[in-house]
Amino acid sequence: MSLLPFYLACEKPKINEFETVYSFGESILGITTVADGLDWDIVWGPDGNLWFTEQAGRISSLNVSTNEITQHLVLEDTYRMRTSGLLGIALHVSNEGQFFVFVAYTAKKDEETRVSRVMRYTKKGDSLDDPHLILEYPAWSGHFGARVVVSPDGKLLVATGDGAQHENAQNWQSPNGKILRFNLDGTIPDDNPELGSPVWASGLRNPQGLDYSDKGILYVSDHGDATDDEVNLIGRQGNYGWPNVEGFIDREDEIDFASEKRITEPLVAWTPTIAPAGIAFYGSGPISVFNNSLLLATLKGSSLRVLKLNALGNEVVADSVLFTQAFGRLRSVCVAPNGDVYVGTSNRDWNPFGFAKENDDRIIRISHVDRLDDRTIKPAVTINSSDDVVSRGESLYLDYCSSCHKPNGTGVENIFPSLLKAPLVNSPDKISLIDLVLKGKGEMPSFGFLSNEDLAIVMTYIRKRFGPQASPLTENEVQHQRQNASTSHIEN
Repeated sequence: MSLLPFYLACEKPKINEFETVYSFGESILGITTVADGLDWDIVWGPDGNLWFTEQAGRISSLNVSTNEITQHLVLEDTYRMRTSGLLGIALHVSNEGQFFVFVAYTAKKDEETRVSRVMRYTKKGDSLDDPHLILEYPAWSGHFGARVVVSPDGKLLVATGDGAQHENAQNWQSPNGKILRFNLDGTIPDDNPELGSPVWASGLRNPQGLDYSDKGILYVSDHGDATDDEVNLIGRQGNYGWPNVEGFIDREDEIDFASEKRITEPLVAWTPTIAPAGIAFYGSGPISVFNNSLLLATLKGSSLRVLKLNALGNEVVADSVLFTQAFGRLRSVCVAPNGDVYVGTSNRDWNPFGFAKENDDRIIRISHVDRLDDRTIKPAVTINSSDDVVSRGESLYLDYCSSCHKPNGTGVENIFPSLLKAPLVNSPDKISLIDLVLKGKGEMPSFGFLSNEDLAIVMTYIRKRFGPQASPLTENEVQHQRQNASTSHIEN
């Protein structure tokens, strides 16, 4: 593991010392890699260092002035498989001066049992000691969520995924699919919605971003299924709908469910999905175009989104997409007190998109640049030209299929099957493929929300590109199979 490439000296770099320079609005942004060979979460520490977790179980910090990396702890019982492992981290110094480090991770309890844990450690010198269990709950098989943050009033908030068991999110007896709230010693606050329960809010699928604003507002980013990735404003006893409501309440079944439950709609939702990950609030600082915004790292979207908020912080008034495909998949983001922004990439994880660079995965610093020379300045926001996507079929495939099956159709070995000359793609029998796309199966969601025309177009694209001898699909064939599936469901 390489930890010693590009680092920053104590003084502010000049423009010619940045790797790349971008423009966004009236701001000039300089990009510098501060560490590589790393992954998962990053957070700015009260000691003035940048702390980070690695899925394999390491907790370390980087002094961005001296270039020194200090490894504080290795969790030997970490279980890493796909999205599991050591994930979120939060730091807090108590009124008594104790430096607490909170982490969420997946552990091997024994040879047969995997669990999710939230732990508290106390920093003593360079070591993390006095392990204290806050929470242990079923790990299931995916959708770990696993972000943690300490609130302005000194409570620990934990975002948990539904564990790929959808019914957990609406079940208040389950810790999965929730925002949980604890005292810093792991006890339950007396003012939680239910006495003795850590549940603060429910109805989440796979939240991977969690942060407070300077007004004390808690925001969370949440992965949707095939549609409606979300950013939500979290309130006491809020219900965010999953799995019965996806995004805004706009389907008949969602309206019926929301009439029985009090559902809070998201601030913003995205279809096609972007896979939102880490989130950080930017109050005010030298990067003025970021002021009063949520900075959102995206995986599938491979970009940093700037969600401008209104004065109250309860509405997103603008959504800007920066650095699309410049650094690949982005996992985490945090803001330093001096206004610099740090972003962690995620190009070598279990679901790579495209080809990782030699120094991935890395932590990148975004700084305000106030000195100009004759260097080329790239626009941070890029507009796709009509030549970037050659057909509607390719566009639909890239939007809905490529994050799993990859742009070239190769998939991910032993996880997402290759489409290249696959029997289901290449077969003269079209019904099986149509049924799979309409209904979904296992980890593949249903795409029945797409129109018959769009389904015919994208499946024809898949069959012609990855099964070159396969015949096209028609809108009528999709419609016929959709009606058959609906009739079968009614009869059953």
